[in-house]
Amino acid sequence: MHSLKFARHTLTALVLTAACVGTAAQAETLTVFAAGTLGKTFTTLARGFEKLHPGVTVQPQFGGSVKMVKQVTVLHQPADVVAVADYSVIPKYMFKGDEGGKPVADWSIGFLGNAITFIYTPKSRGAKDINADNWWKVLSAPGVQIGRSNPDTDPSGYQTLQMLDLASKYYKQPDLEAKVLANSPQSNMRDTETDLISALELGQIDYLAIYRSDAVQHHMESLDLPPQINLSDPKYDADYARATAQTKNGTLTGRPIIYALTIPNSAPHPKLAQEFIAYVLGPEGQKVIAANGFIPLKQPYAMHRDKVPADLRKLTVAWPQ
Repeated sequence: MHSLKFARHTLTALVLTAACVGTAAQAETLTVFAAGTLGKTFTTLARGFEKLHPGVTVQPQFGGSVKMVKQVTVLHQPADVVAVADYSVIPKYMFKGDEGGKPVADWSIGFLGNAITFIYTPKSRGAKDINADNWWKVLSAPGVQIGRSNPDTDPSGYQTLQMLDLASKYYKQPDLEAKVLANSPQSNMRDTETDLISALELGQIDYLAIYRSDAVQHHMESLDLPPQINLSDPKYDADYARATAQTKNGTLTGRPIIYALTIPNSAPHPKLAQEFIAYVLGPEGQKVIAANGFIPLKQPYAMHRDKVPADLRKLTVAWPQ
């Protein structure tokens, strides 16, 4: 009798141990490095993905796009998915390889669009008078304080410079960019523009150069800048290309704002990363993207499409030449 009870207890223990081992084997952490402006959107997508994948934890980290990419290429930090606010960042830093010359990623997918704008509050100087026609006059007025992100580390930083360059030409005001930037000293810059939203709300700055998506997400007043200058419309690609931004990374030419993502070749969980990207590109993901003020693409663009995993490739079209 005692031996029978012992056998039963042993069997129960083995079953429980096997169950625990099985649960541990299923538990995975998916690490996502993403642009700061994707914070709310990717956090929502992470929770939705987790509900569909019991045992999986999505761990997003947010910051300037170039900074996040360099955490993989220079610091060799493990990441399963990398998402940036300027599609050119991935080929520039990841296709060309790390310090040893080995490519860090082989493909990318452009998955949403955005536009540059300025947000403000009723307390901002000139808030009662500013509109889409006179905004640059208000922003260059004495005493106005403007925040922006660092163009050396964050796409919206250099895209803001490109937008101001375009605005100088569009409004035929050669000194427009210089006058606006005179009210945006280095002390008003951060690695990501979202770090300055609280400063805007507290009245420490009057205006903040930011993406349209952030204006929607934070329910802020914003300027509806013309598509000829706000970098939102691919049909103005040739016009955008006339604009430049001088940064520590060289001279950067304007282009439509298209966010892109990829899976690094060293990703710890590449299959799970593919499932996450498919979720982002799918109906639920697109719904979240639109609700957060981004511009959904009719169909995602794939760069080096032949190297994109088959399950993701069928969701894309080739990147326009």
